[in-house]
Amino acid sequence: MPSPSSGLLNHLRRQRAPRAGTVPGSARADRPAIPVSHAPRLLRALVRADEIWLVMLAACVGAGAGLLVAAMTHATLLAHRLLFMATGDGRISGLDRLEPLRAVLVPVLGGLAFGGLGVFIARYVPGRPVDPIEANALHGGRMSLRDSAIVAIQTVFSNSVGASVGLEAGFSQIGAAAGSRIGRMFRVRREDLRLLVGCGTAGAIGAAFDAPLAGAFYAFELVIGTYSLANLAPVALASICAIGVTHLLHSAAPGVSVTLPASLHLNDYLPVATLGIVAALLGVALMYCVTLAESLFRRSGLPAWSHPAVGGAVIGTMALVSPSVLSSGHWAMRIALERGHPTGWVLVLLALKAVASSVSIGAGFRGGLFYASLYLGVLTGAAFGGGLALVSAAAPSTELCALVGMSAMAVAVVGAPMTMVFLALEMTGSLPLTVAVLVASVISGLTVRRTFGYSFATWRFHLRGESIRSAVDVGWIRTLTVGRMMRRDVKSLCATTTIQAARHAYPLGSAQRIVLVDGGGRYVGLLQVPDLYAPDLHAEDADGTGDLTRFAQYRDVILLPQMNVREAIARFEQSESDALAVVDSAESRIVLGMLTEQHALRRYSEELDRTRRELAGEGRLHARL
Repeated sequence: MPSPSSGLLNHLRRQRAPRAGTVPGSARADRPAIPVSHAPRLLRALVRADEIWLVMLAACVGAGAGLLVAAMTHATLLAHRLLFMATGDGRISGLDRLEPLRAVLVPVLGGLAFGGLGVFIARYVPGRPVDPIEANALHGGRMSLRDSAIVAIQTVFSNSVGASVGLEAGFSQIGAAAGSRIGRMFRVRREDLRLLVGCGTAGAIGAAFDAPLAGAFYAFELVIGTYSLANLAPVALASICAIGVTHLLHSAAPGVSVTLPASLHLNDYLPVATLGIVAALLGVALMYCVTLAESLFRRSGLPAWSHPAVGGAVIGTMALVSPSVLSSGHWAMRIALERGHPTGWVLVLLALKAVASSVSIGAGFRGGLFYASLYLGVLTGAAFGGGLALVSAAAPSTELCALVGMSAMAVAVVGAPMTMVFLALEMTGSLPLTVAVLVASVISGLTVRRTFGYSFATWRFHLRGESIRSAVDVGWIRTLTVGRMMRRDVKSLCATTTIQAARHAYPLGSAQRIVLVDGGGRYVGLLQVPDLYAPDLHAEDADGTGDLTRFAQYRDVILLPQMNVREAIARFEQSESDALAVVDSAESRIVLGMLTEQHALRRYSEELDRTRRELAGEGRLHARL
């Protein structure tokens, strides 16, 4: 899943003074010092003119994502073998025990090194990286390859020293950034650039799980924001190409062998639905625990660079009980599915892993919760199935409950139900299980929306003050501002002008409204020209010697140039006006222009229609025709 912002880096960046021209903690699109190299003009023209070439470009993005996933995976496993002296291929979460000294010292010393790296990055790379969801929602698919490479390196580092975080955050970040960079090299259209970001993510997740359908629908549900037939070919091919690369490099995820029932009975679906609710509530609790851990570290009074070392000490201590709390937990999940554990021990592992993941992210390590949510879901389902077996002889099997719990928990945390449905199908090939997973996933997603309202990624945006709920393109709303829509050639008069002089300057029918200003050019109000010629004027104004002050309307209702179109429409509705003045600020009130409600609504409707056509794939087809 998309990587959360590192609490350590954000804290360090807030402590240092901003460089000129930068905003502390602000997200940034790709603005490299060296311009992006462009592909040859002929290739760019082919990609823009023919959808087949765009699909081929998506395949290249997927292959690149698969290569990056393989490199990150091998690097992490090599680090595990060297640092923890892990036997076999280096998957430490599946070991029975580790050397106690290494189990504690590696996370602690690794945390110190990670804190030092965070200080260096905060000093020389200001700002906050843009993740794939945010890039597609707000920036039209523009991502920084440099920043994403830093995120990927931090994720590999965190996982290598045993932090209880998943690699999928780095996978999706670097894969999406590769798609963004390649798309910019070919100067593709905005909607195509967003699509290539999704293709990079599809390739990364598909390669991570050896599941092409799951990778494709992860991109559709989380990064592109919607499914359309026009986008199916490039996204699916990117996922398939990425998996092909990982198979060639012998880094594909190992399969799982689980015995499942050939069919499910009607009375099996009540426990499945209940498990969906239980997993959803535990997923919400996990997200709250991550936020609580971050808050505790911030209020601890310790230097921000020391937080990962403290978190490492906590994780290392828990690893003495079970190494399954270390790293992402992928191999531990496989062992729990294939071999099983006693119910009491499952509950202990569930508590340990939940705390370890919360502490890891709260301490500032970089990584995601996708892998962790899968393992926690398996443990939740296994505990649920073990409990049912004690009270009912006809209860669903523990293996079935474990896989259903895995999917329901991941839906609660990640927010991608169809991704988990296809992942379960591709992992097991069992259609009855897939139906059970679909039921549990739908119920889990509904429970989270009703009780919490966010997935983990969108919850992190909410904590930062963003209102992003998905990757659907809403960046145009923020760029369609009052300053861009307003008319600057406004008619104005000083409020002390006499009525007779105003009538002479603006005969009836020459204008609809006039902006009234004071002697310093500051906004006073709006004057409706017909009001100057109203037959029921006061006696003192009938001779035209009075000034215009009493005709001023909407004196305290103004628009600011930085307001977006939605805020402007809301201001029109509140004031019940069909036009408002635009001023530079609420304090100085210098008039810049005027905006009408009709024009704002028309521009808003045009952009909504354009977005609808892009989501349906019509915009790309129309552009090529």
